[in-house]
Amino acid sequence: MTPTMARAEGPDQATGPHGGARLPAHLPTRLHHHAYVTRDLAATRRFYEDIIGLPLIATWCEADQLWGAERVYCHVFFGLADGGALAFFKFADPEVEAHFGPKMPHTPFHHIALKVDRETQQAIEQRLLAAGYREPQTYVHEHGYCRSLYAVDPNGMIVEFALDRAEMAGLAASIQARAHAELERWLAGDHRSNNMFRGQHVDAPP
Repeated sequence: MTPTMARAEGPDQATGPHGGARLPAHLPTRLHHHAYVTRDLAATRRFYEDIIGLPLIATWCEADQLWGAERVYCHVFFGLADGGALAFFKFADPEVEAHFGPKMPHTPFHHIALKVDRETQQAIEQRLLAAGYREPQTYVHEHGYCRSLYAVDPNGMIVEFALDRAEMAGLAASIQARAHAELERWLAGDHRSNNMFRGQHVDAPP
C-alpha cells in the first residue's frame, strides 16, 4: 500500500511542526525534497517503498558536467502525502560516490522526522518487525509531546515517524509565543525542562 499523494500547497496550509500555530504566509509552502547519497540503491528502494510505504514517484537518470568532470548518476524520489519527497543520489563511479557521499554520522541526533497519524505509525512499525528489524535498527521513544518510531535505513540514516500528542494542536500557538523567551533562557544557562509531558506516553491524559 502507498500513501495518497495529496498535494497541499499555498499559504492557508502554513502551520507549525506541532500543527496549530499559524505561520507567516510568505514561508515556503512545504519541503520539496531532502536529498542524500546512497551506496545501495536497490536496498534503499526496498526499504522506503516496500517496508516504509513511500511510493517511488520519479527516477531521473542524469549525466552532467559538474565541478570539472562529467558526473553520471541516478536521482530517485520517494513521495510524501503533501507532495514532498525523500530523494537519493546513486553515482555510477564509486570514487565520485565516495567523494560526494560521506558516511552518515553514528548518532541518533542526526535524523529526519516525518509526521504520521496513529494508523500509519502502527502499520510502519508492523512492517519493520515483519521485515526482521529489531533494536537498535528500530526503536520507539516517548517524548511526551509525541511518540517517535525510529528506523535506520540501508544508508545508516535514521528516519523518525512522529505521532503528535492530541493536545499539541491546541497548545501550538502558546508554545510558539514563548519560543524566543525559552531559547534566551536556555542560552543564558537556565536549563530547566519546560516539557510538561515528559515521562508520559502519548495516550496518557495531560
